[in-house]
Amino acid sequence: MTANLEVTDGVGTILLDRPPMNALDVATQDRLRELAEEATRREDVRAVVLYGGEKVFAAGADIKEMQVMDHAAMVVRSKALQDSFTAVARIPKPVVAAVTGYALGGGCELALCADYRIAADNARLGQPEILLGLIPGAGGTQRLARLIGPSRAKDLIFTGRHVKAEEALTIGLVDRVVPAAEVYEQAHAWAAGLAKGPALALRAAKESVDAGLETDIDTGLTIERNWFAGLFATEDRLRGMRSFVEEGPGKAKFL
Repeated sequence: MTANLEVTDGVGTILLDRPPMNALDVATQDRLRELAEEATRREDVRAVVLYGGEKVFAAGADIKEMQVMDHAAMVVRSKALQDSFTAVARIPKPVVAAVTGYALGGGCELALCADYRIAADNARLGQPEILLGLIPGAGGTQRLARLIGPSRAKDLIFTGRHVKAEEALTIGLVDRVVPAAEVYEQAHAWAAGLAKGPALALRAAKESVDAGLETDIDTGLTIERNWFAGLFATEDRLRGMRSFVEEGPGKAKFL
């Protein structure tokens, strides 16, 4: 297997396992889609960590594999590539990327599919496809611009340069920088905390933000309103409000 799903305490870790650099070949791309769909289905998975191991997140696509593809082959493959990453982005549960070492090209694009990114202090991120005469093809031109703004995204995409962890934090490409030895521990703790929360409300929050970003403000507010009202039909809402009234804020325990 090029990747697998490990579940502990409500947290599913999607672990890339293609030494030495976790190059994202076709088999790994397809496996990511399968694991994202499994994490979506499984009720025992309430939050997800994307992780490449202690040394590297993912150093990009498998260039040797791509080199032999012609235009016709890539017309077919590029859709499957994007679908794999979109499956990760659409996991309806909190997702955190634990970024160690290199997260370049497809590796950076995979991290962009997470809701939150925790990076090692020695991490390096970037979209170097331009150096191959290409552009990002797994969502980089779209998700990166939405995350850090178009001008900063263009700088990274046009130059192909790598950014170190501190610059990535400054421009909003990652959300937290920690010592390399603590990356997975902190990512798992972030996910585990949310795994104890109200699953439907978290799903509603994620969909409201993500779908709202793709539309106008009035439509976004309608999405929010419908989810907000709909949550009044859930046991979690009853449990949360009852606990607030009887015990004070922040003490509710959700199923």
